[in-house]
Amino acid sequence: MAIIHQVNGYFIPTVNFLGAGALNEAGTQAAMLGGKKALIVTDAFLAKIGMAKEVADVVEAAGLKTVIYPGAEPNPTDKNVHDGFEIYTKEGCDLIISVGGGSSHDTGKGIGLIAGNGGKIQDYEGINKSTKPMAPMIAINTTAGTASEMTRFAVITDSSRHIKMAIADWRVTPNVSINDPLLMMKQPPSLTAATGMDALTHAVEAYVSTIATPLTDSAALMAFKLIPKYLRKAVANGDDFEAREQMAYAQFLAGMAFNNASLGYVHSMAHQLGGFYNLPHGVCNAILLPHVSRFNLIGNLDKFAEIAAAMGENIEGLSARDAAELCLEAISKLSADVGIPSGLAVLNVKEEDFALMAGNAKLDICQFTNPRTATLEEVIQIYKNAM
Repeated sequence: MAIIHQVNGYFIPTVNFLGAGALNEAGTQAAMLGGKKALIVTDAFLAKIGMAKEVADVVEAAGLKTVIYPGAEPNPTDKNVHDGFEIYTKEGCDLIISVGGGSSHDTGKGIGLIAGNGGKIQDYEGINKSTKPMAPMIAINTTAGTASEMTRFAVITDSSRHIKMAIADWRVTPNVSINDPLLMMKQPPSLTAATGMDALTHAVEAYVSTIATPLTDSAALMAFKLIPKYLRKAVANGDDFEAREQMAYAQFLAGMAFNNASLGYVHSMAHQLGGFYNLPHGVCNAILLPHVSRFNLIGNLDKFAEIAAAMGENIEGLSARDAAELCLEAISKLSADVGIPSGLAVLNVKEEDFALMAGNAKLDICQFTNPRTATLEEVIQIYKNAM
């Protein structure tokens, strides 16, 4: 009998800073990357409250020039990327610094891809489509959820097709990631909840992935321990520094897990909801997670039982099936506690779109590592169950 060998890669930024005051590393690292002028990619809100300027001041103190591009939208589009690239070129920038959550980081990655490789962002949809390094990049995180600051993934909406393009490319991994919990204190409860549940989804999908390894499992297991303990606290009191700091670690650990074990149907289905309806990614993930997990149970009962235990549930004396069911209850309970909507119907999702979204979900790169293969009809049914 032939033995099938699989070689597993492990991807992570070269340098990562975590903890209070980590922002102060931005200038030093920008100079070490050889930058002369940085394009600071952020969203309109962070630009308005002065956070982008705060970053610019740190970078300029290290001797670099900066220009701020506040065009990253909540579900970043191809237009956001190409508008940012025009500014990058016009201003003679040679470095990208993204400031924010996944939207800012993904927009920055898209700009960096085009700066290094040319063409348009659609050219890089899929896996490892680039052939040259992207522009040097520092990702400064202000949310605890997407982990885009340290992953090789970017998701950009194609505005003409109304779908989210998933880009998985080792060259879009930022050179430096910065997680300073002091920057996360201003995050409102709703965003805290959505991004925190996004992190939990990353950990769950990576843990049951068909290409999970002991390295990714260890990171996911710690995320399971931290998120239920600290997400509720961070939502209840945004000024709770310990909760913010521990959620920063939790989302980074979840990122380490999925950056290498990939994801599953939750993300492939959530991408369609974001593309069709421009809905918050973390909220879509949170709503879909228990329903996709129920579909996946028979493919990985033991691992779902282990998740329940790591989340603090008492599984002593329970069968693997009953313990796995407890996992789904724990996920739903946490989601409800932090104020996630109960179903897709609340978000005005329409059943008439399910067939098209399900078809696109079956093409999304995230679904390839799901522990159970779904038919088109089964994906449609999961959408219905999540209503």
